[in-house]
Amino acid sequence: MRSFWLSLLSLIAFSAISEAQEQLVILHTNDTHSQIDPNYKDLGGVLRRKVLVDSVRSVEPNVMLVDAGDAVQGTLYYTLFGGEVERKMMNLLGYDIVVLGNHEFDSGMEALRREYSQLEATKLTTNYDLRATPLDTLFVPYVIREVGGRKIGFIGINLRPEGMISANNCPGVEWLDPYEAANSTAWHLRHNERVDLVIAITHVGYSGTVDVSDVELAERSRDIDIIIGGHTHTLINPADPSTPASRIANLEGRDVLLASTGSLGVNLGMVKIDLDNLTASSELIPVDSRLDKDIAEQDAAVLLPYRHSVDSILSVSVGETLIPLAKEDCSLLNAVADFIMWRGSQLAGRKADLGIGNKGGIRCNLPQGIITQGMVMQMQPFDNFVEALEVTGADLLEALQVMANRGDFCVSQEVEIDLTPETHEIIEVKISGEPLDLNRVYTLATIDYLAKGGDYLSSLKRTHSLGVSPRLLNQDFMDYLKLGPLNPPVGPRFKIAQ
Repeated sequence: MRSFWLSLLSLIAFSAISEAQEQLVILHTNDTHSQIDPNYKDLGGVLRRKVLVDSVRSVEPNVMLVDAGDAVQGTLYYTLFGGEVERKMMNLLGYDIVVLGNHEFDSGMEALRREYSQLEATKLTTNYDLRATPLDTLFVPYVIREVGGRKIGFIGINLRPEGMISANNCPGVEWLDPYEAANSTAWHLRHNERVDLVIAITHVGYSGTVDVSDVELAERSRDIDIIIGGHTHTLINPADPSTPASRIANLEGRDVLLASTGSLGVNLGMVKIDLDNLTASSELIPVDSRLDKDIAEQDAAVLLPYRHSVDSILSVSVGETLIPLAKEDCSLLNAVADFIMWRGSQLAGRKADLGIGNKGGIRCNLPQGIITQGMVMQMQPFDNFVEALEVTGADLLEALQVMANRGDFCVSQEVEIDLTPETHEIIEVKISGEPLDLNRVYTLATIDYLAKGGDYLSSLKRTHSLGVSPRLLNQDFMDYLKLGPLNPPVGPRFKIAQ
């Protein structure tokens, strides 16, 4: 371990620490999404992360480990075990503070209460009122840690559930205005509790999100010094000027430090706070295969009972692709939307006019060649179902515009959509070669989450349902694979006008 740490010191350029200079190191993660094992690029992995965390703790006297939400949902570890693996590993790593992401609610309130009651970290939310929920006694609105003679206050800011979390999964959760909650609590910490720094751990997104973002929170604050955020999978690397800004001026012109690691645990974030002058800096530590030799056998043993079940499902072949299917080139989005249209047509008893899905519901890409049951379940891990609807052209256009604004180009064949280059405003929609008729009623195939207004598609709540599949989305997709190898077109069906 000692030889590893010495090499790591040169890699991340740790500054020398004199006796007169004491610092607090905050290690942080966000949006790890059940990526317990390394991803398909052999990056990340929770056991590798533990090596890094243990190494920093071995040389730094003041270390905290925090998570900014969405620690779950995205691999078979969550599908099969409902958060148990993630909770056990977070306890093993010794997380100090966690906040809720939207996906923590995916299995409902009772499941969340069960896992979080066993999670040893401090559970933090400042703008969710949970008094009418089973989570009431588990969460606190702020916490103070005393380190090196300094008092550090932490608050937790969460996104609005409506449009992002199924209402069935978060009954009783009251969302409070995030800016009012953040600023009033930060003021209390600063002026009544007399803390030296206020740190917001957030799951709202870096910028451009609905209702609240980290950038706007920084701009509208006076007493927040650092924001450690998640939700939009933003990678902030102060060493790379091409990534988003790590410092945003607040209402008084002082810089607020923003930190976020991307997603899937491929980086460990590190914020270093000089406790003498209260200045802070941030950096990223890659989580990769160089750490494998230092993984402790007793740590790896914790995962063994779960890995056998995961590996057995990953080995069952269910179909084939002729090309690699990726969200990035829209080939996977096109394949999923075409599948939804196919299944929706069966449910409607007539050919659907179009199908739409959501990029956020697709959690990983599919390789070229043999596709296994486990791959499909990881690609579509949610308990969603295909649904057929009748929708007016006007409501359909509203939904397509929201999708265009979000860059969610998951739409089926026989649909052509032209967008303006700068604002992505819809210029024209054609379905089966005909311009969209605002007064016509169309047969739309989608998923039940979107039909209920998920991903901010509120106009779909005004539709008439023609039927919902009794089988999970991923089970229907496996049937679709039986029709033959997938070879969808590459490129978005939303076209940017030239």
